[in-house]
Amino acid sequence: MKLVSYLDHASIQLGIFHQERIYPLNHTLKQLGLPSVAERMATFLVEGDTSMEIAKKADAAIKSGTSLSSIDVNATTLMAPVPHPTSCRDGYAFRQHVEAARRNRKVPMIAEFDQYPIFYFTNHQAIQGPGDILCMPDHFQKLDFELEVAVVIGKKGRNIRAAEADQYIAGYMIMNDMSARTLQMEEMLLNLGPAKGKDFSTVIGPWLVTPDELEPFKVSAKANHTGNNYDLTMTCSVNGITVSSGNMKDMDWTFAEIIERCAYGADIHPGDIIGSGTVGTGCFLELNGTGLLHDPAYQPQWLQPNDVVDMEIAGLGKLSNTIRKENSDFSILALKKVTQNS
Repeated sequence: MKLVSYLDHASIQLGIFHQERIYPLNHTLKQLGLPSVAERMATFLVEGDTSMEIAKKADAAIKSGTSLSSIDVNATTLMAPVPHPTSCRDGYAFRQHVEAARRNRKVPMIAEFDQYPIFYFTNHQAIQGPGDILCMPDHFQKLDFELEVAVVIGKKGRNIRAAEADQYIAGYMIMNDMSARTLQMEEMLLNLGPAKGKDFSTVIGPWLVTPDELEPFKVSAKANHTGNNYDLTMTCSVNGITVSSGNMKDMDWTFAEIIERCAYGADIHPGDIIGSGTVGTGCFLELNGTGLLHDPAYQPQWLQPNDVVDMEIAGLGKLSNTIRKENSDFSILALKKVTQNS
């Protein structure tokens, strides 16, 4: 099942996506004589397995060809599948990306990567879906995409073992962890992790895909790892030109293992988003570094105003965004204090 949040007369509603049509969930349930569920994703996830199973009955009826009311997906506006998540964490699961990034900086691979998964919290109030992404002037100082997969938590839990963690996942979706690299790199010198460099936009969508839909793609986790993994090709193009290509099956740390760490001594909640971290080749920072490593004359590329960023992941759909520039000259980079030597 593919669940969408879409705009209906200035109200965000929940629907099922199938073959370029959106089926308003509660209207569809009423037509089928099934009990109603929450009208918005956040509450729907809190209702848990009961509402999910009711929605799956509607999805089965839709796929069987039952005549039901629907909306052309192009006649409405898709929002982020989870418009107001309870939190948003981002992991660091792909060794290929981490190894390449460190090689490009001429530093050795960090041994701790293989010992435990890590994550950071990002701005869950800056979640966006398909469409325009507004960026301030400082963001365009090395503006970057990051091609990722994300999961949404479907039930509350604490101190969850990796062996049981997959059952807490309500669904999967594409994630673009937008990054303003100049801001990020300045902040990282102070060893507190990403902040304003990641604060302005994290994009998810176009829909939330329930785990049962990905069963045909399931593969084994890597050696000495626990949890589900999937053979899903991942690509990103900018203005129609493919710039990144990877596969979810290359995740070293599984989502189950990341959830185990997230939930250690802390509650996870329905509506929490957890990203995989960047797939190998999945951002300009890595691609530029690799290019310059092999050719000092390589011309780095960064996102520019009006660029169209399309991310596609097998089974999860296509997430499309256009980069727009805010009409402002306000700069926080210009507010830096100048250090005076005594």
